[in-house]
Amino acid sequence: MGNLADINEVLYHTGLSAAIIEKAEYAILPGDPGRVEVLAKAFGEAKFIASHREYTSWLTHINGKAILVCSTGMGGPSVSIGMEEFARIGIKKFIRVGTTGSIQENIKLGEVIINNAAVRLDGASRHYAPIEFPAVASLELTNALVAAAREVDVPYHVGISVSSDTFWPGQERYDSFTGYVPRALQGSLKEWQALGACNYEMETATLFVVAQSMGLAAASICGVVAKRTQSEHVASSDIYQLASERFISVVKRALLNMTKEGK
Repeated sequence: MGNLADINEVLYHTGLSAAIIEKAEYAILPGDPGRVEVLAKAFGEAKFIASHREYTSWLTHINGKAILVCSTGMGGPSVSIGMEEFARIGIKKFIRVGTTGSIQENIKLGEVIINNAAVRLDGASRHYAPIEFPAVASLELTNALVAAAREVDVPYHVGISVSSDTFWPGQERYDSFTGYVPRALQGSLKEWQALGACNYEMETATLFVVAQSMGLAAASICGVVAKRTQSEHVASSDIYQLASERFISVVKRALLNMTKEGK
């Protein structure tokens, strides 16, 4: 069962307890604290419950079941800290939502990517498992997201993410302050493309490895707001809005289906 906290014990980093989250077993994890309220309200009647550091939390309900929506900030370290505390207060299933940059020509702006695995360019996951250990998603949660995308008619792709601890050199971007990318990372974008990876982002590898190490389930879905085969820049606000609306609709339908079925 793991080291569960007492029901009323408020944990340090997230400011949450099992009682505060009404014994929720699902957590939806955006990176951006500013996205939490919109997500929670899109799922149903929602209420603010806590905010500490990068962890802003709202609680909502679907089919009578409590659902935690909590931001994790950017990158793997804060994801791992949050997941440790979420697990201790009873969360069993994690779905990361966010934005991403596609690296394949056939993946268009505004579409969604459901990652079933991730390349471990992060550092946090190495504190949970050796680099030879794969970063893989829960088959159950991934299939639920795929089925939901089909049901709500959202264009989607399933594949491998490249999870980097940095936004610029790790993703081979040259529009940084210095424009410098270390030799070991030069040409890495073409390599990941050749290997069939779909996208760059910063949290999924940590999410998958930490969840697997705890015996819990995790999945990830991101909206495409940059197309690296064309530009290193994020697309317009209209594309950002479209991508957000699409991943929200997919996650909502998946949660409706899973909670209705009692999974």
